[in-house]
Amino acid sequence: MPQDRPNILFITSDQQHFNTLGALNPEISTPNLDRLAADGMLFERAYCPNPTCTPTRASLITGRYPSQHGAYSLGTKLLEGEHTIGEDLRAAGYQSALVGKAHFQPLHGTDEYPSLEAYPVLQDLDFWRSFHGPFYGFDHVELARNHTDEAHVGQHYAIWMEENGLDNWRDYFREPTGNNNDQERTWEIPEEFHYDAWIAERTNALMQQYTEAGESFFAWASFFDPHPKYLVPRPWDTMYDPSQLTVPQVTPGEHDKNPPHFQLTQQRNPDFSPWRVTGQSLHGFQCHLRNPEELAKDIAIYYAMVSLMDKYIGSLLDKLDELGQADNTLVVFTTDHGHFYGQHGLVAKLRGHDQDPAHRAHARSHPGRCPQPGAADARGPAADHVQLRRSGRADGDDRRGPEPGLDR
Repeated sequence: MPQDRPNILFITSDQQHFNTLGALNPEISTPNLDRLAADGMLFERAYCPNPTCTPTRASLITGRYPSQHGAYSLGTKLLEGEHTIGEDLRAAGYQSALVGKAHFQPLHGTDEYPSLEAYPVLQDLDFWRSFHGPFYGFDHVELARNHTDEAHVGQHYAIWMEENGLDNWRDYFREPTGNNNDQERTWEIPEEFHYDAWIAERTNALMQQYTEAGESFFAWASFFDPHPKYLVPRPWDTMYDPSQLTVPQVTPGEHDKNPPHFQLTQQRNPDFSPWRVTGQSLHGFQCHLRNPEELAKDIAIYYAMVSLMDKYIGSLLDKLDELGQADNTLVVFTTDHGHFYGQHGLVAKLRGHDQDPAHRAHARSHPGRCPQPGAADARGPAADHVQLRRSGRADGDDRRGPEPGLDR
C-alpha cells in the first residue's frame, strides 16, 4: 500500500469523562491508551460541539456543526445526503469500515425520516445478515445499537453472538428483547461475548483483510462503553474498590448564578415542566442527588468499563504491530462526549454545555509523523480536532434537521 497514503485507525468510546485515562488519573488503569498517548500526542483541552451522541457523531463524519448538518439533538437523524468523510476517503483510494456504534439515526423512525437504527428493522437479523453498507459513505459497516444490556440489542452484534455459539444471548439482555431485568453492576454475559470483544475481533479481521489485499484503510472501532448503565462482566466488576476512589461533589453555592435548571437538579422533587414545551425527552432534567457510597460503587464500575475497553484497544494496537502496519498507520482515539459522575453534583448527562460533558479525551499517534510525544493544549471542537472537514462545503448552511423523537 502507498506509504504516502497512511492507514487510519479511528477508535472512539462513548460518554467517557476526560479524566478517565491513567495518564491523567492514577486511580484508573488504562495501559494501552497510556501507551498511545506516550507514543504520540495527548490533547488535554479537546471539546465536542454538543454533549450528546448523535450531534457530535454526525459532526465527526461531516466536519460540520450540529446547526449545519441538522442532527442537532438526540432523536434526530443525519440526512443521508450530507457529505461525509467516507466519500472523501473513497475518492482518495481508501477502503473504509465502521464496526460498533453509529447512532446517526434515531431509535424511532417515521415515514418522512426512516431509520435503519430503529425498530423493527433494528432486530431483523435476516436483513443485517445481508446488509453491510454502504452507510453514510462507509464501504463496510457492522453495527449494534445497545448500551450494555439494553433491549435494543440486535443487528450484526446479535448475529456474531449466535455465530460464536451464544444461542441464549437473550438471557443477558433486558425485556422485551431479552429476559433478564435484574443485572446490577455485574453483567452476567461472559467476557468473550462482550461487545468490546466483538468490535476488536471484527476490526482486526478487516484490517488484516485490507492489508493482505494491499489496500489503504480507514477502520473505525466504535466502542459503546463506558456509557451507562454501569455494567461490566466478571472479573472486571471487582477491579476497583469503591472505598479507595475519589467521589466528586458539588461545591456549596456553585449553582447560585447558573441557569435555573442546574439549581433544580439539586432538589429532591424538582419541577422541570417549564422546559417540556417540545415533547422531546430532556436528558438529565431530574434530581441528581446521589448517596455518596452508591455513587462510589457506580464510579468503580464506570472505571472498570474503561479498563475493559482499554484491553481490547490494546488488541487493535497489537494487530497493527503484527501486520507490520504500526509505522504506516495514524491512530486517533477520542470519545463522542464526556460525562458527569458527581462533578458539580451532577450525574450522566445534563442539557447545556459544561466542562465535564463537553471536554473530551483525545489522543493520536503516528510514528515519525506526529509531533514529539507529549501533551497539547488544543481547544477546538470535534470538527476541528479529528480534521474531517472538507473543502468547498457550504459553511453558511444552517438548515433545520428532522423532528425529534425519543432516543438516548
